[in-house]
Amino acid sequence: MIARFIERGLTGLIILAIGAIPLLLRQSGVWGGYPAWLAWGVPALILVIVLWVLVLVPRQVRAIGYAERNEDLLIRHGIMFHRVMVVPYGRMQYVDVTMGPLERLLGLSSIHLHTASPGTNAIIFGLPAAEAGRLREQLSARGEAKLAGL
Repeated sequence: MIARFIERGLTGLIILAIGAIPLLLRQSGVWGGYPAWLAWGVPALILVIVLWVLVLVPRQVRAIGYAERNEDLLIRHGIMFHRVMVVPYGRMQYVDVTMGPLERLLGLSSIHLHTASPGTNAIIFGLPAAEAGRLREQLSARGEAKLAGL
């Protein structure tokens, strides 16, 4: 959850800084003809949206989940648009474990499941590094066992 707060917060600050450029130019007198209501309104609207996105982060994190079943892996995420993905072990080609700089700093990892279908976007975000390693080994072993039975 902390990683998502940092990511969304930094993105929001960058967008807010860009949106505040007309306000800064108007206040400094460089762009005096720019409407005051617009100069103040755009950064205010951006700030409200960023705060709303940050309020939703805990709920988004709680909506992420996965379940290992006998024949497949279930992955779910989404608040407004729920998505439940079923990935059969026999269809997995390989499993990636990735760590970005922020994830590495916080001891987290993401698992990417690759199948033959390019439309499969099976990713599990925010796993502790040890759990991601265990899950990668388990998914790889189950995938190989299911492929051997074909």
